[in-house]
Order: sequence, then structure tokens, then C-alpha cells
Amino acid sequence: MKYTLSRFAIVPARPIDRGGFHPPRAPASVLDVVEWLTGDDCHAMEEAAFIAGLGQRLRAIGLPIDRLTLHLRTLHPEIMGRTVAWAPNEPVEIHDREHGIAASAGFLGSPARQAMETGRAVLVRLDGSAGPPWPLDVFAGRGLVELLTMPLHTTDGPVSAAGFGTVRPSGFSAADRAALDRILPALRNSCELRTLRQVELTLLDTYVGPGSARRILAGHIQRGQVESLRTALMLCDMRGFTDLSNRLPSVRVLELLNLYFDQALPAVAEAGGEVLKFMGDAVLAFFPGDQPEAACAMALRAAEAVCTRLAPFAATDPPLAATIALHYGEVSYGNIGSGRRLDFTLIGPDVNLVHRIQTVGSRMSQPLLMSRRFAELLPADRTILAGTYALKGFAEPVELYKERA
Repeated sequence: MKYTLSRFAIVPARPIDRGGFHPPRAPASVLDVVEWLTGDDCHAMEEAAFIAGLGQRLRAIGLPIDRLTLHLRTLHPEIMGRTVAWAPNEPVEIHDREHGIAASAGFLGSPARQAMETGRAVLVRLDGSAGPPWPLDVFAGRGLVELLTMPLHTTDGPVSAAGFGTVRPSGFSAADRAALDRILPALRNSCELRTLRQVELTLLDTYVGPGSARRILAGHIQRGQVESLRTALMLCDMRGFTDLSNRLPSVRVLELLNLYFDQALPAVAEAGGEVLKFMGDAVLAFFPGDQPEAACAMALRAAEAVCTRLAPFAATDPPLAATIALHYGEVSYGNIGSGRRLDFTLIGPDVNLVHRIQTVGSRMSQPLLMSRRFAELLPADRTILAGTYALKGFAEPVELYKERA
């Protein structure tokens, strides 16, 4: 491992010359740490237990570790990465870092950034005062004398880093750094596995929702592999979207769509539902549950929350509003598609019905309509008949209900 000088360093880093200098043979205790990092117990640990176990083992073999940090990069629409920090006899700290931190002074001047971008270890000699010269929260006020930050190279993806801090006046010795060099590959592999698991869950959650993600990870990935599910359905459509998209620039349309989704999606999640997919400006969500009445109550609560959250935008230019359809029924939930390109979705006559209800609501300027079946699962005083309508694809007229004023 080659060490680079940080601009904060007062003393030169002491590189290990792989050509002529060979570190002393690693003692069995170092190999014990490597074996632990590659073992089943370590693999199954949560992040807090993992870093605490590592820190304790490093100190047990004589390394002067007074602050241990893992700066783990990830793929997430909101989070750049996670910092996990440990110190002896203290609770483990976990900080999720939003993407904005990349432009902050605390990150731009940090050894973690240097190690990630250069792929080289960075040794920083400090003066042991209240804190380091960069305002990164996990190092402040610890009186560290030396900080060694080492990159954790991944097979494919962004580089993470590990930080080892000490208050020992002489800092890390050559033998200390050699021991960390021997441990680093196993630490990298363990962190990469953890990061990949988290990325896998995050990306599936982001694009298909948590319930579908769990089913996919459980192996439900074959075409035609579906299950029957009784659920409350909600279709939320942005009112007047076609007109807006025809007369406004695309950038402005996307801004309005994201603003609209920022109101609809949290309302669904907070009520206990799951957004299955976006269909242009429409959101299809479902609310599973063993009790139909409870599922419908959740769906109605989400619909009301969407309307409440959008109310302040009714007077803006252009105004934002939604048309929402609610229904309770039985659907097929699973994979459709061809070959290697599949979609995890809901299909069935009841899905078709909620689409038709939304069409009526849009045509009649009704913000919220529900099927008779859905209304029957609510308290009788909550709903009132809105009318009987002929729906495309349905032989008989269908009674639709709205909330009682």
C-alpha cells in the first residue's frame, strides 16, 4: 500500500516499499482478525456490531486505534454514502450522508475524499488539539494525533474508505501500518459485500417498491409466477396533465411532475401503502392487509392526505390537483413480460375497474371516487352515492361513491 502526503501532514508519511522492504511476518493475531473478517459470524452482523467487533479486535492485537471509521459509498437517489464510527467504550455512530455533502467544506478537504479519489492511503499528522483542520463531525474534539485513511477498492463501483485514528504521541508505527495492510483486503471484501447487499435492496426498493423487492429477492423472478392478492387499490392521476405537457416546456413539466409526486408518494407510504408503479402522471398504489376494512381505511387516509398536501398548490400557476380512484378487489400480483425483460405488476379485472373509475372522476371533475365494494367496507356515514355510470369494458352500469361532505 503506497501512502500519499496530505496537505495537513506535518511529518512525511512512511511508505512501505514493496520492492525492497518487506514487513515482518504477520503474527497469528493479525491472521485471526483476517479470519474473523471472512467468517460467517462477521458476515451476518449488522453494521454497528461489525465495526465494534473490528475495533475491539484491532486493539486486542496491540494496534493503537482510538477512532475507527468506515465511509461506505452506495447507490441511492438521496444518500451518497454512510459513515459508521467507533471508539472504545462509546456507542457506535451511524450517519447517512446526502449527496450535498460532496460539495461541503468538511468533505472536500477531508482525507476520506482524497483516499476515495486517488485510490491511495492518506496519512495525516495532527497536533492533538480539539479537532482536525477539517470540520468532519466524527473526528471533532478527540485529540487525535494521527489519522490513516485507506481506500476500500471495490470490483465495480465507487471507492469507499476506512479511517484509523490514534492519540498515541508517536502515531502509527511501520509495524502498525503493515498490520493494517494485511487486514485491509479482508476488510474491503467484507465491506463490499455489505454495500452490495444494501445497494441491491435500495435499487429494488427505489424502482419496484419494498414489497415487490422482497418478493424478487426471495426468488419470485420467473414469468408467470404470480399470486392472488386481495387488496385496496388507489389510482392517483394528475389533473390536466395532457394540457400542461402540450403547452409547457418539458423541463417545467418534469418539475411539476416531481412536485406532484412529492405530495402523493409520502401520503401513500405514511398510510401503509406501496406505490407499485408510475404510469406517466398516474400513481398506482395498493394497500394489502388481512382485514379488508383496515386496507380500505388506509387507502382512504392516503387519498385524503394527497388532497390535503396538494391543496396549497391549487392557486398556483399552473395549479396542481389530482383525481383519485379507490377500489377493493382481487388481483394477480407477479411477473409478466418476455424472456429476460419482466415487469412485477398487478393485473386483473379489478385493476381495470380502478382505471375506469379514475376516468369518470377526471371527466366529472370529481377529486375522489370509489367503487361500491370499497364504500361498503367503510363506515356508512363516510360515503354517499355519486351516480351510476357506464364504464368501458363493463357490461352493466356501475355505482360510484364519493365522501360525504
